[in-house]
Amino acid sequence: MVGAAGCSVLGGEGGEPSSTPAVAASHDRTDERGGTLKALSLGPVLSWDPQRIAARDDAAFAGRTFLRTLTAYQPSTDVRNQSRLVGDLATDTGTPNKELTSWSFTLREGIAWEDGSKVTCEDVKYGISRTFATTEITGGATDALAVLAVPKKPDGTSVYGGPYAKVAAKDPGVAAFDKAVSCSGPTITFLLAAPVSDFNEMVTQAAFAPVKQSADQGADGIFAVFSNGPYKLAAPWRASTGGSWVRNPHWKATTDEVRGAFPDRIDYQEGIETQTVAQQIMADGDNAREAVALGSAPPAIQQHILTVDALRERSVQAGTGLVDYLVPNLKSPMFAKVEARQALAVATNREAYVTALGGGSTALPTPSVIPAALPAAHDDNPLEPGRRGDAGRAKVLLGKAGLTIPVPIKVAYRSSPVADKAMASLVAGWTEAGFAPELVPFKDDYFTSITQPSAGTAYDVFWSNWAPAWASASTILPALFDSSINLTPAGPGRDYGYFADPEVNQEIVRINGIADRAEREKAWTSLDVRLQTTGAYIGLAERRALYIAGSDVRNLSANEVIGGVVEFADIAVRR
Repeated sequence: MVGAAGCSVLGGEGGEPSSTPAVAASHDRTDERGGTLKALSLGPVLSWDPQRIAARDDAAFAGRTFLRTLTAYQPSTDVRNQSRLVGDLATDTGTPNKELTSWSFTLREGIAWEDGSKVTCEDVKYGISRTFATTEITGGATDALAVLAVPKKPDGTSVYGGPYAKVAAKDPGVAAFDKAVSCSGPTITFLLAAPVSDFNEMVTQAAFAPVKQSADQGADGIFAVFSNGPYKLAAPWRASTGGSWVRNPHWKATTDEVRGAFPDRIDYQEGIETQTVAQQIMADGDNAREAVALGSAPPAIQQHILTVDALRERSVQAGTGLVDYLVPNLKSPMFAKVEARQALAVATNREAYVTALGGGSTALPTPSVIPAALPAAHDDNPLEPGRRGDAGRAKVLLGKAGLTIPVPIKVAYRSSPVADKAMASLVAGWTEAGFAPELVPFKDDYFTSITQPSAGTAYDVFWSNWAPAWASASTILPALFDSSINLTPAGPGRDYGYFADPEVNQEIVRINGIADRAEREKAWTSLDVRLQTTGAYIGLAERRALYIAGSDVRNLSANEVIGGVVEFADIAVRR
């Protein structure tokens, strides 16, 4: 893990380079252990239970401090290497069968819980079993329910009810889970209901982490922590206040190629306003020199940080993986033809949208829903409208679609003061191109509202956003555009624009069966270009975050693959 100085990236108005920090600060690096790091956050953390962690920043912190999974993404100050998958609890990244319906992982020797007991294959199996206890353990990722070869009942629920269910010794649900997840010494084997080519990346999620059965507090263990990583809680977590993380004496650096674990202690304080955190750390007083902000600095403060060298040197910026995009409604007569959808894409001024969000430090324009740090990311923009759009070309496309100008469209979006400005910034370009847009803001229950069948006949365009669950476009394109898993009489699922193409669905199945990671992600890239070309969606911007740390913090960096968050695997404090 090597350091990198700040650099210039595209993101200013007019596409000019703007000076911003890289994902690694230019401060001196250190490999020395010791000191206390203060992590300051608005919060709140909703849970530290592995199978209940949902927020990406909470998962990232947990995964670098107290919670280990079979595989993990290797920390790096080079964004191009942040998607490198390595064995974590496991000795390597797993072994699939030829059909990709079975995966095996062998646990490393010498990994221990905070009480000194050995982390076993059975602990991993038990942790995963908790996902099936859907009445007691809620909120976390449920991919295990979806992919493991455990049969489902006619109502869609699993025949296995999790480890808390009171059932007979020979319950068929228990037998089904034991067959789907089995242990042979240190080796755990998963049987899957269908091929999953990137299952070894899926298991980087906290929901696949081990739990020691004797330490499990069940439904009451929302903030219970029993560590197998380099840190453990010094005292019970205090909701809305925080807690202190101290060294787990049974963690061995020799068993861990992911975590540096340099600070002796991490004092995690939540409940502090983001602006207050930023201002305290910028001032660099006695109580802030060893502090790092876990929340992105507000846009108004970001500009000050970027223009003062002393602040900029202890700042980092990263893409968060969260992409804003639009989906034309294919049920709308206005967007029934591909040329009309292309016209909207060509007329969209992404640069104006980013400027309204707060500028290049808060977001970067993108035509794709695939974030820049993922292996499938690409610069292809098949419609080539440019960042500011092209009204002339859009009018031509509307003519080809046989529509009479002006074309009235209702655009639904989730309202906020910033979102109102950002969406309003798109109106001028659309109007010049021949559309007559009407913005329809939703203040409450936005995503619930647009998934109702009635929304399919009421609106012509929907705003949305999305972030990957792990470093693959497999967690993006199928979830958003596979009509076979989304479109039902109850609504569109996540396919808000009712995009339905059997050939795309078939291609998704094909890509999911490609074993080679590089080849698979390249295929996702090609599919994404196809989706853009057909106007299935219109990318707007990838959100960015800017973090600042005190002058005694070293090795400050951010990891784009795990959510554009502060990288706790590498951070240190000057002693």
